[in-house]
Amino acid sequence: MRMYPAIDLKDGECVRLFKGDYDKKTVYSSDAVATALKWQSSGADFLHVVDLDGARSGDGKNRSIIKKICQSVSMRVQTGGGIRTMEDIDELIEAGVSRVILGTAAVKNFALVEEATKKYGDRIAVGIDAKDGFVATDGWEKVSGLTAVDFAKKVKEAGVRTIIYTDIATDGAMCGPNTAAMEEMVKETGLDVIASGGVSCIEDIRALLKTGVEGAITGRAIYDGALDLKEAVELCSMSN
Repeated sequence: MRMYPAIDLKDGECVRLFKGDYDKKTVYSSDAVATALKWQSSGADFLHVVDLDGARSGDGKNRSIIKKICQSVSMRVQTGGGIRTMEDIDELIEAGVSRVILGTAAVKNFALVEEATKKYGDRIAVGIDAKDGFVATDGWEKVSGLTAVDFAKKVKEAGVRTIIYTDIATDGAMCGPNTAAMEEMVKETGLDVIASGGVSCIEDIRALLKTGVEGAITGRAIYDGALDLKEAVELCSMSN
């Protein structure tokens, strides 16, 4: 299993939201590059970057910062938020992003998933954000009628190999991940599932190791100091 430290960008700052609520944010740093380098020094080899402004409005105003992060670190970077067109994807790949995550666009414009996967293969991932088991879109502010598992099976048919699966009820809440939902997703789809939401301590990492997920994203826990990223990375590497 791989640990993915998270950087969530809003107005150029590193923040965390509580359960996806844009009105409940905590600002951790105004220097995203320094934060990325900090997580790299803890042994992480893959960084998860979310453009929250992009996710909400579709505008990529944090993209220049994402490019700067890619230029400054040796670890790979995956990013999502506000990616709506092939031009967006091309721009990020050219900037050095290793994996582009399609979220809202994957639900609303499935042809984009098919086109992007055909062009870039496993450098395209899909972010599936679930609220009570149903797919949420538009920065989590709208909920569709699609179940998360059914949508995951659909993206698998399009050639996607990796999904980032977020349980909104646990995200940023420090209450532990929804391991049952993660395990179900792995078993039902056979995809590489990256678990997101709720990781609060080293015990949560141990719990996720048993679910078969490919990786786990951690944000608030490492910013607050509740989880030592270096310890988590070492635990995951021992399990591989």
